[in-house]
Amino acid sequence: MSSVRERYEAATSHLRAPFAIVDLAALRANAADLARRAGGTPIRIASKSIRCRHLLREALSLPGFAGVMAYTLGEALWLASEDLTDDILVAYPTADTDAVARLAADPDAAARITLMVDDSAHLDLITAAAPARSAPVKVCIDIDTSWQPLGPRTRIGAYRSPVRTPRQAADLALAITRRPGLHLDGIMAYEAQIAGIGDAPPGRPLYGATLRWVQQRSRLELARRRAAVVKAVRAVTDLRFVNGGGTGSLHTTSRERAVTEVAAGSGLYQSRLFDHYRSVDRSPAALFALSVVRRPAAGVATALGGGYLASGPPDPARLPQPYLPAGLRYSPTEGAGEVQTPLLGAAADTLDVGDLVWMRHAKSGELCEHFDQLHLIDGDRVAATVPTYRGEGRTFL
Repeated sequence: MSSVRERYEAATSHLRAPFAIVDLAALRANAADLARRAGGTPIRIASKSIRCRHLLREALSLPGFAGVMAYTLGEALWLASEDLTDDILVAYPTADTDAVARLAADPDAAARITLMVDDSAHLDLITAAAPARSAPVKVCIDIDTSWQPLGPRTRIGAYRSPVRTPRQAADLALAITRRPGLHLDGIMAYEAQIAGIGDAPPGRPLYGATLRWVQQRSRLELARRRAAVVKAVRAVTDLRFVNGGGTGSLHTTSRERAVTEVAAGSGLYQSRLFDHYRSVDRSPAALFALSVVRRPAAGVATALGGGYLASGPPDPARLPQPYLPAGLRYSPTEGAGEVQTPLLGAAADTLDVGDLVWMRHAKSGELCEHFDQLHLIDGDRVAATVPTYRGEGRTFL
């Protein structure tokens, strides 16, 4: 750890905190691990976990990666206009009728971008927003992947699509094919309860064993249902792709014959929420540095800023992780603060005013909402400084 810290501090000695870095060697190694786990199945990059055009291009240039999964239509239109890729899937439905109209009026964008739908209301919205189309609008059906062993009241998984059964999927596919301005392009089924929850929580062996049992049962049920959904929809019309999986489930989802591509993003930066998986060989690639500005007591070093909380349920796992020097922890009464963050532990006594504390964000792309630049570390130097989405004046949510 100390050699990593020394290397980062030598490379960034000319910078003033707070700032964010990406270690290119770690990013590329993480990408290789993801590609290995995908076993040859193409990986679509989840842009919300990267939020930097330069690094999206970097990842797309690496073996095993193809296409982008955007998080808003506005973002997708921008990425298409910048010629990032010719294959952009918007992972969430949109109600932005102005953006839909722009998409439908632009043949190049319409050829590159696929919208997400899971309800006939989405079809109505798209049709009404784009009455004059220069090209068909491509759409993808999102499938509910939650595990419901005893019915809807025992739902385990994210609240996403209402489309769950092969019949429901086929009915929506038929409704799409009956609208001349729409084209059914693919199916997506993201298993959040498997891909986004580490199966080896530290210090909780019984919970971990239970979690793995639940994930295994969910995985088996979903594999059968996903195959049946795909078969039912293919009976209505052909599909260009079937997308599934995420950073935590590439190695299993990619084995399903019905799946033609998987998705990942967080594993590239390796944010802290993705640390606790078995058989994972990845290192933190994205970090941010804070400066120590106070030493209010023995065993306490106070950093300026740091309250960069991640989205999700309000629990300690959403806090950034004090990473280097090792051994720092939060004050239980202050946590990570907007303007100051007291850090406790013996390691605090090794820090002086002006020293750096290196932190890891809980979720990958959200870090980029706090910084307009990423300093790319190559060995012991900053090889380049590139803008985040925010740095390019783009804030899509």
